[in-house]
Amino acid sequence: MASTKEIGEIAEGLAQQHILKLGYKIKDSNWHFGHLELDIIAQDGDQLVIVEVKSRNGIRYEHPSEAVTNSKIKRIVEAAEAYIFEKDLNMETRFDVITVIFFKQSHELEHFKDAFYPTM
Repeated sequence: MASTKEIGEIAEGLAQQHILKLGYKIKDSNWHFGHLELDIIAQDGDQLVIVEVKSRNGIRYEHPSEAVTNSKIKRIVEAAEAYIFEKDLNMETRFDVITVIFFKQSHELEHFKDAFYPTM
């Protein structure tokens, strides 16, 4: 059985394949700012898209999207602001969540565009 880290890496690979098929350009992945991390940073047209990837191995207690809590959103937004500042970007930014649930022989991927909005 794969470790949680391995499952996460596979899910991120599937998420990258998915957004590339949609025509997004991947700018960075697993970008770190201190202890914060952005899973995938992409560009969709003229929008910067920050993609959080969540996965689960089989159906457990909660849908993977439920792991994107308010405190997690705050950390994602903080890291996104640091990325935008570091790269000197002036683009509209969108936050998406991609979830992957693995079953014995298959997986289910869901893409939630504009999954959340940064609060002021």
